[in-house]
Amino acid sequence: MRVLHTADWHFGKTLDGRDRLPEQRAFVDELCRICADERVELVLMAGDAFQSSNPSAQAEELFYEALHRLSADGARAVVVIAGNHDSPERLPASAPLAERYGITLIGLPKDEIRPTGSAGGARVQRVAAGPSWLELTVPGCGHGAIVAALPYPSEQRLNELLSTSHDEGQLQASYEARVRALLEELAGHFRADAVNLVMTHVYVRGAVESESEVQIQLGGAYAVGPDVFPSGAQYVALGHLHRPQAVAGSPVPARYAGSPIAYSFSEADGQKSVVLVEVEPGSPAVVREIPLTCGLPLVRWRATEGLDQVRQWVAQERDVRAWIDLEVHTEHELSPAELQELRRLRDFVQIRPVVQGGSGAQETDFSLVGLSPEELFIRFYWRQKGSAPKEQLVTMFAQFALDSAFAGDAADTGDDGGAGQDGEAGT
Repeated sequence: MRVLHTADWHFGKTLDGRDRLPEQRAFVDELCRICADERVELVLMAGDAFQSSNPSAQAEELFYEALHRLSADGARAVVVIAGNHDSPERLPASAPLAERYGITLIGLPKDEIRPTGSAGGARVQRVAAGPSWLELTVPGCGHGAIVAALPYPSEQRLNELLSTSHDEGQLQASYEARVRALLEELAGHFRADAVNLVMTHVYVRGAVESESEVQIQLGGAYAVGPDVFPSGAQYVALGHLHRPQAVAGSPVPARYAGSPIAYSFSEADGQKSVVLVEVEPGSPAVVREIPLTCGLPLVRWRATEGLDQVRQWVAQERDVRAWIDLEVHTEHELSPAELQELRRLRDFVQIRPVVQGGSGAQETDFSLVGLSPEELFIRFYWRQKGSAPKEQLVTMFAQFALDSAFAGDAADTGDDGGAGQDGEAGT
């Protein structure tokens, strides 16, 4: 069986307010071409389909288009689990429609999955299933696949109190023990005459993170050791981390597929990819990375010679199709006019002037210039709390900002019709 492993699409995610949907659409096109060229029979999507639990209509449309195209009208199996960014209720809402095309959507760790039919015919069938596991048959493949598919297993989503202790070490030990027990229980459905696969969305200690991941460890409590994966699995498909990488210390082949495009400049030097797994019952899996070309490069410019050097690079059309983080060395603080000139030259994602001289170079971050009030609020919340605000909180802030602006306009025009009081009541 030829299995393709992908994860962490994060449809709807931006880069400091810059739209990435065109690159995400290009990724879907490239992924579908790879599946066709490599004769893929099963696609495993290991979580974080969306950036937000309440994604935009455009992000959802792209997601469903991707699933429909990948399924090849039911000739290719597709299994998707919810990651920590996904709504575990919203992601599988279309499951009754999706299963007609051989697509399985799983939101919560204990979601009950039902068989769809018996083996044979021109469509993918779930011939057996239960909570977080399923057995699939694919047209033209002489053996089936059993997938232990464990969505993001947080304490809340498991609906279990894993420990009464507030000690971080005890919390981590309890969490790891529970994940190990869940995977061992699911592995009880593995058989020697089938391909046996694990797919889950967890953080494995020792793996390499990047800046675009949101506080995934929670102080280490939601981390597991690399030895939690059952020895009966022939391959473990992981989601959560954005850098493609193998898991050292796992008893079986286990990999993070990584995100399809770079979502932060900490990933600028990495090659994005998907994973092709060729595996038969009772035989070791053959694993191969397939590089992706869909995402625009994330590039750092370090203009040590000042503004003239930046002007020269722009005139040379250097990195014309890239997202650029600019560090420019100057002898003085950038004036508003100089900053506006840089914005006109290129849409730099970040501008970081480094002022030379004096007691040493001083760096100023102008990456906030041009951001919307909502984006500024998200950044402020991050710095204060160390995590991303919930969508509802961002919406409330946006409404508060709008009400405040309206109240200010009313005050400027002498209108005392009570808009300010309404704005306060609305928060």
